Amino acid sequence: MNIGEIALRAGVSRSTVSYALSGKRPVSDDTRRKIQRVIDELGYTPNASARALANGRTSTIGLVFPPAGNHYTGMQLDFIGSVVEAAAAYDYDVLLSPSGVDSDRSFQRLLGERRVDGAILMEIRLQDDRVDHLTAVGFPAVCIGRTAQPDGDWWVGLDHTALVEACVHHLADLGHRRIAFVNRPEQLLQAGYESAHRGLDGFTKASAERGLTVRTYCCGDDAPSGQACLEQILHDAPATTALVTLNEAALGGLYRGLAQAGRHVPRDFSVTGVVAGRWAETVTPQLTAADVPAEQMGHLAVDLLVERLDHPDAPPRHHLLTPPTSLRASTGPAGPTPPAVTQAAPGSAPHR
Repeated sequence: MNIGEIALRAGVSRSTVSYALSGKRPVSDDTRRKIQRVIDELGYTPNASARALANGRTSTIGLVFPPAGNHYTGMQLDFIGSVVEAAAAYDYDVLLSPSGVDSDRSFQRLLGERRVDGAILMEIRLQDDRVDHLTAVGFPAVCIGRTAQPDGDWWVGLDHTALVEACVHHLADLGHRRIAFVNRPEQLLQAGYESAHRGLDGFTKASAERGLTVRTYCCGDDAPSGQACLEQILHDAPATTALVTLNEAALGGLYRGLAQAGRHVPRDFSVTGVVAGRWAETVTPQLTAADVPAEQMGHLAVDLLVERLDHPDAPPRHHLLTPPTSLRASTGPAGPTPPAVTQAAPGSAPHR
């Protein structure tokens, strides 16, 4: 069923039906009621393309979210869910585009075929060609994360530098002197992922301020990689008594590695980091962490994008969040230096 059939049955022109649906030109009440009766009888619903042509909007936003590895982590899925939920409150649908660079076909279709009114970009890099491209063509977009020069962008971000610094100071205040940092995978650090770099900066800065002996590691986004990384940490520096992590997907493996090494948390070894609250509460003992407010960030990003769409000339706005550390049960005072570990190196989880 289409506009032509409705026009034929209502005895009016196609343009009159179009005007009645879009409201772009006045139509008499009698004619509007006649058209509405036919629409009700036929059960007609204009498709998305027709609505876009009529009002210049698709009522759809794009979520440009490439999986950082070969799968989405639990925290990443939390972000996706929060964006979908927030968009629904504005009566927007969400189209997911797993695009990594602006030359990706999915990314180009999203823009070139005018499938969405605006976009939310995730997994931001310090130098991000997607952000540069959208800025150059004037396409409305909001980032969850921030580039190295974010002043002209719309974004919602976490202050990973300050959050990791707070984790280090918390451990140092408990007397820990040898601490490891478990970052995201090596390929993400090399690609310039913002959270990985800013978290590393915060760890390096705070460790230097407190005069700590530290090592930094990259770790895959899964539990087996977390266990291998923990084994590597204890092989490289058996006297290590604590770690800070950005890698919630590896958290279960880190805990398992400590258990297999006979290190009790928190009596023998303290663990903390930057992790979404609900994931911090899935491990035993529950993780003392700066809780990533995934739901709040998704809602703020949608709010900013809708504001951009409704007010195209508004100046850029942003939100930089620094959530407090939730003290749970995974950190405690540093105990005596543990005995040397004589096992062979696993040969994985390279440190930097």
